[in-house]
Amino acid sequence: MAVLVDWPATEAEARAEQERLRALVEPYGPGAAEVSLVAGVDVAYDDERDVVAAAAVLLERSTLEVVEEATAVGRISFPYIPGLLAFRELPTVLEALAGLGRTPDLVVCDGYGLAHPRRLGLASHLGVLGGLRTMGVAKTPFTFTYEQPGPERGASAPLHDTDTGEEVGRALRTRPGVKPVFVSVGHRICLDEAVDMALELAPSYRLPETTRRADSLCRRALAAAVGGC
Repeated sequence: MAVLVDWPATEAEARAEQERLRALVEPYGPGAAEVSLVAGVDVAYDDERDVVAAAAVLLERSTLEVVEEATAVGRISFPYIPGLLAFRELPTVLEALAGLGRTPDLVVCDGYGLAHPRRLGLASHLGVLGGLRTMGVAKTPFTFTYEQPGPERGASAPLHDTDTGEEVGRALRTRPGVKPVFVSVGHRICLDEAVDMALELAPSYRLPETTRRADSLCRRALAAAVGGC
């Protein structure tokens, strides 16, 4: 199980750490042309047994074929508190990523980046800690608001913070007539690039292939882990 030095133990410490790290997020990048290996990460929980399983699946961008995959299983190290989920998930996610033989050019998280009350969701947190280019693709808009994008694939609409009016992400239609996903910057990528990449990674389904593959793998890893308990 991954061990992080000075990992927050309380809600107050976690919030303070988010405030510290948010200033280190880079909402821009060198461009997507150099991205060839894309990783998806996801986690699955068994709260009754206090177990979390993480998966990292590395795909070739040009073909979306799986190149490599890794899993990690650990104990849940932080309580469930909305807005602080990264502190439950990151230790095991980092361990799974460390199990890959190659470093991804981009990591896609099943969750949020700057679309977060303190602008430091899992994707941004992971990017800063790991020095990785990251982005978030979430299934729901969390606490933010948006207008419905057009019904066609590729249509998008701004995701807004209702208190400040700031654009924190985009609602993106990846399948015609299917509800959108919610894309946000993680680290070292701009929002337009993140939206384009999310669309590229989702040629056939609502969710990116990175997320679909990682979700399946972490569920299998969790089932194997708790089955042996």
